[in-house]
Amino acid sequence: MSGATPATQWLRRAGIAFRAVEYRYDPGAERVALQAAEAIGLPPERLLKTLMVEVDGRPACCVVPGDRNLSMKRVAAAFGGKAAAMMPPDKAERLTGYRTGGISPFGQRRPAPTLFETAALAMGEVAINGGKRGLLLLLDPRAALAALGAGAAALCAG
Repeated sequence: MSGATPATQWLRRAGIAFRAVEYRYDPGAERVALQAAEAIGLPPERLLKTLMVEVDGRPACCVVPGDRNLSMKRVAAAFGGKAAAMMPPDKAERLTGYRTGGISPFGQRRPAPTLFETAALAMGEVAINGGKRGLLLLLDPRAALAALGAGAAALCAG
Protein backbone atom coordinates (compact mmCIF):
# COMPACT_ATOMS: atom_id res chain seq x y z
CA MET A 1 0.00 0.00 0.00
CA SER A 2 1.54 3.32 -1.04
CA GLY A 3 1.27 6.34 1.27
CA ALA A 4 1.14 8.93 -1.52
CA THR A 5 -2.26 10.63 -1.65
CA PRO A 6 -3.43 14.16 -2.44
CA ALA A 7 -3.38 14.72 1.36
CA THR A 8 0.26 13.70 1.81
CA GLN A 9 1.28 15.66 -1.28
CA TRP A 10 -0.57 18.72 0.04
CA LEU A 11 1.17 18.47 3.43
CA ARG A 12 4.60 18.10 1.79
CA ARG A 13 3.99 21.19 -0.36
CA ALA A 14 2.87 23.08 2.76
CA GLY A 15 6.05 22.04 4.58
CA ILE A 16 4.16 20.30 7.41
CA ALA A 17 6.01 17.47 9.13
CA PHE A 18 4.05 14.23 9.46
CA ARG A 19 4.50 10.49 9.77
CA ALA A 20 2.31 8.11 7.80
CA VAL A 21 0.96 5.01 9.55
CA GLU A 22 -0.95 2.29 7.74
CA TYR A 23 -3.43 -0.06 9.39
CA ARG A 24 -6.01 -2.65 8.39
CA TYR A 25 -9.24 -0.73 7.71
CA ASP A 26 -12.36 -2.58 8.89
CA PRO A 27 -15.40 -1.35 6.90
CA GLY A 28 -17.67 -3.40 9.18
CA ALA A 29 -16.54 -1.66 12.38
CA GLU A 30 -19.35 0.01 14.28
CA ARG A 31 -17.20 3.10 14.89
CA VAL A 32 -14.42 3.28 12.32
CA ALA A 33 -12.43 5.98 14.16
CA LEU A 34 -12.27 3.90 17.33
CA GLN A 35 -11.22 0.83 15.34
CA ALA A 36 -8.47 2.84 13.64
CA ALA A 37 -7.18 4.23 16.95
CA GLU A 38 -7.05 0.75 18.43
CA ALA A 39 -5.31 -0.62 15.33
CA ILE A 40 -2.38 1.79 15.76
CA GLY A 41 -2.38 1.82 19.58
CA LEU A 42 -3.47 5.44 19.97
CA PRO A 43 -5.93 6.78 22.56
CA PRO A 44 -9.21 7.44 20.67
CA GLU A 45 -9.29 11.13 21.62
CA ARG A 46 -5.98 11.60 19.75
CA LEU A 47 -7.38 10.20 16.50
CA LEU A 48 -9.15 13.10 14.78
CA LYS A 49 -11.92 12.15 12.37
CA THR A 50 -12.86 14.36 9.44
CA LEU A 51 -16.61 14.89 9.09
CA MET A 52 -18.21 16.70 6.18
CA VAL A 53 -21.33 18.67 7.03
CA GLU A 54 -23.67 21.16 5.44
CA VAL A 55 -24.43 24.42 7.21
CA ASP A 56 -27.45 26.17 5.74
CA GLY A 57 -26.84 24.03 2.64
CA ARG A 58 -23.16 25.00 2.28
CA PRO A 59 -20.32 22.48 2.71
CA ALA A 60 -18.08 22.61 5.77
CA CYS A 61 -15.46 20.34 7.31
CA CYS A 62 -15.17 19.42 11.01
CA VAL A 63 -12.10 17.76 12.53
CA VAL A 64 -12.95 16.22 15.90
CA PRO A 65 -11.68 13.55 18.32
CA GLY A 66 -12.68 10.04 17.29
CA ASP A 67 -14.42 9.32 20.58
CA ARG A 68 -16.70 12.37 20.40
CA ASN A 69 -19.90 13.23 18.51
CA LEU A 70 -20.77 16.48 16.79
CA SER A 71 -23.43 18.80 18.15
CA MET A 72 -25.19 20.08 15.03
CA LYS A 73 -26.37 23.11 17.00
CA ARG A 74 -22.76 23.98 17.90
CA VAL A 75 -21.57 23.28 14.35
CA ALA A 76 -24.19 25.61 12.86
CA ALA A 77 -23.33 28.38 15.32
CA ALA A 78 -19.56 27.95 14.81
CA PHE A 79 -19.91 28.34 11.04
CA GLY A 80 -22.32 31.29 11.44
CA GLY A 81 -25.40 29.40 10.26
CA LYS A 82 -28.80 28.40 11.52
CA ALA A 83 -28.90 24.67 10.75
CA ALA A 84 -26.32 21.93 10.21
CA ALA A 85 -26.57 18.32 9.06
CA MET A 86 -24.18 15.56 8.07
CA MET A 87 -23.38 15.66 4.37
CA PRO A 88 -24.61 12.58 2.47
CA PRO A 89 -21.64 10.22 1.88
CA ASP A 90 -21.86 10.32 -1.92
CA LYS A 91 -21.83 14.12 -1.90
CA ALA A 92 -18.88 14.18 0.54
CA GLU A 93 -16.95 11.84 -1.75
CA ARG A 94 -17.62 13.99 -4.85
CA LEU A 95 -16.69 17.20 -3.03
CA THR A 96 -13.50 15.96 -1.36
CA GLY A 97 -12.26 13.42 -3.89
CA TYR A 98 -11.89 10.87 -1.09
CA ARG A 99 -13.97 7.84 -0.11
CA THR A 100 -15.82 7.89 3.20
CA GLY A 101 -13.68 6.27 5.84
CA GLY A 102 -10.70 7.94 4.19
CA ILE A 103 -11.68 11.62 3.99
CA SER A 104 -8.89 14.00 4.95
CA PRO A 105 -9.09 17.74 5.52
CA PHE A 106 -5.87 18.06 3.47
CA GLY A 107 -5.81 18.16 -0.31
CA GLN A 108 -9.56 18.06 -0.84
CA ARG A 109 -10.75 18.42 -4.44
CA ARG A 110 -12.93 21.40 -3.44
CA PRO A 111 -11.76 22.63 -0.01
CA ALA A 112 -14.51 23.60 2.40
CA PRO A 113 -14.25 25.96 5.38
CA THR A 114 -12.74 23.91 8.20
CA LEU A 115 -12.96 24.00 11.99
CA PHE A 116 -11.16 21.84 14.54
CA GLU A 117 -12.67 20.91 17.90
CA THR A 118 -10.88 23.23 20.34
CA ALA A 119 -9.97 20.37 22.69
CA ALA A 120 -7.93 18.72 19.92
CA LEU A 121 -5.47 21.61 19.85
CA ALA A 122 -4.36 20.93 23.43
CA MET A 123 -3.01 17.52 22.43
CA GLY A 124 0.50 16.81 21.25
CA GLU A 125 0.74 14.61 18.20
CA VAL A 126 -2.60 13.46 16.74
CA ALA A 127 -3.61 11.17 13.88
CA ILE A 128 -5.72 12.52 11.01
CA ASN A 129 -6.91 10.56 8.01
CA GLY A 130 -4.40 10.55 5.17
CA GLY A 131 -6.78 10.50 2.23
CA LYS A 132 -7.49 6.79 1.89
CA ARG A 133 -8.87 4.04 4.03
CA GLY A 134 -6.13 2.52 6.17
CA LEU A 135 -3.79 5.53 6.18
CA LEU A 136 -3.36 7.90 9.12
CA LEU A 137 -1.02 10.87 9.37
CA LEU A 138 0.59 11.69 12.72
CA LEU A 139 1.24 15.41 13.13
CA ASP A 140 0.92 18.45 15.36
CA PRO A 141 -2.73 19.61 15.36
CA ARG A 142 -1.76 23.28 15.61
CA ALA A 143 0.44 22.98 12.52
CA ALA A 144 -2.43 21.28 10.66
CA LEU A 145 -4.86 24.04 11.69
CA ALA A 146 -2.48 26.78 10.60
CA ALA A 147 -1.69 25.14 7.25
CA LEU A 148 -5.39 24.74 6.47
CA GLY A 149 -6.22 28.30 7.52
CA ALA A 150 -8.80 26.62 9.76
CA GLY A 151 -10.34 27.86 12.96
CA ALA A 152 -11.21 26.21 16.26
CA ALA A 153 -14.52 25.99 18.09
CA ALA A 154 -16.44 23.79 20.51
CA LEU A 155 -18.12 21.46 17.98
CA CYS A 156 -18.81 18.35 20.03
CA ALA A 157 -21.77 17.40 22.17
CA GLY A 158 -21.40 17.53 25.94
